Amino acid sequence: MWALLTGFSPGHAVVGALVAFFGGQVMRRLSPEQPRIRFGRAMVKLTALVVADIIRSNIAVGRIVLFGRTDRRSGFIELPITLRSPYALAALAIIITATPGTLWLQHDARNNSVLIHVLDLVDEDEWKALIKTRYEALLREIFE
Repeated sequence: MWALLTGFSPGHAVVGALVAFFGGQVMRRLSPEQPRIRFGRAMVKLTALVVADIIRSNIAVGRIVLFGRTDRRSGFIELPITLRSPYALAALAIIITATPGTLWLQHDARNNSVLIHVLDLVDEDEWKALIKTRYEALLREIFE
């Protein structure tokens, strides 16, 4: 994409090849652990839940933005988590951030918690229970 936007030249091809080669060598030396993924019903269920939640959240955020409801308040939630797999944590971060109205801000590995911003924060305990039962439980089943 970069070459198409800036114009192609032989120098770009050489630089791209060098970056690809040395980047690959660095990643190989880091040797990240291989994920243990269990394909099955939990993955299908998680995918369906995420798609439904994203659609539902798009509608809810659209209503807040279009109709300017002022009775809503945003806030931060510190959510204790039990996930340890970096792949499960990354998946949870993507799910939370991809869902309109929520944003993953920080992961504290020492306290095993994440900081989340919620656009429409009505009940903090309800949000914690929702994330733990809907997403965390399924991610644990898939990755751990």
